[in-house]
Amino acid sequence: MSCTTVLLGKKATNDGSTMIARTEDFMFEPKKMVVMNPEDQPRKYKSVGGHLTIDLPDEPMRYTACPNADPETGIWAATGINEANVGMTATETTSTNPRVQAVDPLLKYTGEKDSDGNEIPCGIGEEDMVVLVLPYIRTAREGVLRLGALLEKYGTYEMNGIAFNDKDECWWFETIGGHHWIARRVKDEEVVIMPNQFGMDRFDMEDAFGEQKENLCSADLREFINDNFLDLGQDSVFNPRNAFGSRSSHDHVYNTPRAWYMGRTLCPTKYKWDGENADLTPTSDNIPWSFVPERKLAAEDVADLLSSHYEDTPYDPFAQFAEKPGIYRPIGINRTGCTGICQIRGYLPEELQAVQWVSFASTAYSAFVPLYTNVSKVPGYMSDVTTDTSTENLYWASRLINALADHSFGASALTILRYKNAIASRGRGIILEYDRKMTEAGKFDLFEEANEKIVSMTKAETTKCLNEVLLNASKKMKNGYTRWDN
Repeated sequence: MSCTTVLLGKKATNDGSTMIARTEDFMFEPKKMVVMNPEDQPRKYKSVGGHLTIDLPDEPMRYTACPNADPETGIWAATGINEANVGMTATETTSTNPRVQAVDPLLKYTGEKDSDGNEIPCGIGEEDMVVLVLPYIRTAREGVLRLGALLEKYGTYEMNGIAFNDKDECWWFETIGGHHWIARRVKDEEVVIMPNQFGMDRFDMEDAFGEQKENLCSADLREFINDNFLDLGQDSVFNPRNAFGSRSSHDHVYNTPRAWYMGRTLCPTKYKWDGENADLTPTSDNIPWSFVPERKLAAEDVADLLSSHYEDTPYDPFAQFAEKPGIYRPIGINRTGCTGICQIRGYLPEELQAVQWVSFASTAYSAFVPLYTNVSKVPGYMSDVTTDTSTENLYWASRLINALADHSFGASALTILRYKNAIASRGRGIILEYDRKMTEAGKFDLFEEANEKIVSMTKAETTKCLNEVLLNASKKMKNGYTRWDN
């Protein structure tokens, strides 16, 4: 799994909301958006990849999720917001190094059985985390602590980063080896950027083992670092990325270029990003984990950031005059399944605070649809998804637009831009309309009506876009010929 994650503190956004966002970049796995009501939540959870059975607490909360349409390989709930207005996205696959793996290796499934004949599991992973954590937490901090306890108890078979947010705080959590973890609160004025590389570049160990205001970690992390000589810092400055992460030529093609592009978008004038004397380049290992952006960001800005493919640089695969097109892994990649922006708007009544912006398939061509999450169901155009291609749901319609537009990018680029803007502006307009209606009435019972209106509009705009990109792609077919071509 490979993804891109962005976290925004409340002073970094235009309206004071917190946001966490992530592209789930799997191998063309069909996705859907659903609501998991308490009666839908299992009380005994069984994972597929980890071969693990876990008893879950009673009285789970309702939450949204973006699971796989085919449950054969597990739920993979991806991202959602619960009824306490806490968001979670899991996971960003991250990197590690041999020093960590030597002393706390990732768990592996061997197929062996214990003395009672039961399979020996290999811990929890991305497949499981949203289901195991999100229904049981009332703050972002609680999410960190619950996931940390699960990780210490059961272990994990992969390196992952996980984000949580509530109306006041965003937290970033990273696993270390098979049983250790570290987490930081995102400062209110900052934006965190995460490609598929261990990201955190600073950590206050004194706070983590003291007041725990902004730093949390596994109970023995200090001893784990010291006993195994993992700290590579000079002058007593501890850098988690250097201690637990990677620094390789593979990162310089796959990971650091994405961080470079996001950084230059957030702070275009603070650093020199291009040229011979650039402060930071696509292959720099010291690109900051977080930035104070030069202007505040709205949800649409986050969507644009996660849809990018190195526009206005020499690396854009679609630019006619790009000098080095396609040499770096873009953010808006072809194999994205779903992308979610969990937005908690603390300035509104509690009932109205949570909005989840959802996009299916490659973000380079797909629109982000804003939906209220204080609902018991999601319209069928978002939730009724099967493994067969269809124009009757947003996932498959988006996949069709993706494939057609990619092969006729020059002809379809303006169509895609208009499509994205139409859904963003009209969707936001409906949200604002219903915010006002429900606030003025003092009754918060129109969420599903609003969502139906947004999804109906989305279906109409998506069909219109699909018609146009199909025509554009048809005109570009290799077997085209007319009488005046001879």
